Amino acid sequence: MALGLSALSFGSAPIGGLYAPVDGGVDGGVDVVRRALEVGMTYLDTAPHYGAGTAERVIGEALKDVPRESFTISTKVGRLLRPRRDGEAPDDEGFPGEPALKREWDFSGDGIRRSLESSLERLGLDRVDAVYLHDPDDHEEQVYTEAYPALARLRDEGVIAAIGAGMNQAEMLARFVRRLDLDLVLCAGRYTLLDRTAEAELLPACVERGTKVVIGGVFNSGLLAGGTTYNYAPAPAEMLERVERLEQVCARHGVPLRAAAMRFPFRHPAVVSVLTGCRTPAEADDNARLFEWDIPEALWGDLG
Repeated sequence: MALGLSALSFGSAPIGGLYAPVDGGVDGGVDVVRRALEVGMTYLDTAPHYGAGTAERVIGEALKDVPRESFTISTKVGRLLRPRRDGEAPDDEGFPGEPALKREWDFSGDGIRRSLESSLERLGLDRVDAVYLHDPDDHEEQVYTEAYPALARLRDEGVIAAIGAGMNQAEMLARFVRRLDLDLVLCAGRYTLLDRTAEAELLPACVERGTKVVIGGVFNSGLLAGGTTYNYAPAPAEMLERVERLEQVCARHGVPLRAAAMRFPFRHPAVVSVLTGCRTPAEADDNARLFEWDIPEALWGDLG
């Protein structure tokens, strides 16, 4: 399996309206995607979950006149979207202003196919390069019996090129890598300057099986990028102190902490791409600039 994954890749949750709608609506989101492509983020990752289909629609609009061979794209399955019924409360998923749709977990074989068909319609594409099983934390057995077999058939049919799993934990991903024929995994927040959980089992399993690794959440939801949240909650005092020490080490080497956080995952040979979210074209520019920062080898030793 040959997937053209750019080392720095584009995460689309922000253009789906994570925490706040994007300035300029769809047009503003389109500008972000196109700028990301221009600065080298030619691997784009999305999901129905991001703004209840909003991110996929924005990406579809942005890619209308872009040659198909110039980008690689992945989406995810496991959540189906349906219209909200009268009186039904919105999902509390952190995407204010999203369409009046309801998410429903569905890792059945039929649900997998329906999810992908809907994603392709929103994206305006006839195929995607990779599909991830999205957050199947409470559905592990169904992944083995229904979801993965459905994706394997789609791969055999040539509808998708690669199968992956994307999660905010490393332990279940490691089990999937050992038991299933996965092409890649997306591990968010578990191989960073603050959390190296993936080193124990997941990354060695990926090396053994030849599974590619994409790392997301390199800032641990903001703490390593100047924020005060760690894994989507207020950071405890000891974590704030750790970040302060990391900043001091980076400053001695003339390296921004964000640059070190983005490049750290490549210390492991299984990692092929780092996923970063962008909300504005300026953020895309900044991420690309920091990613190319000249980092001295001595910094890694000092960071420990």
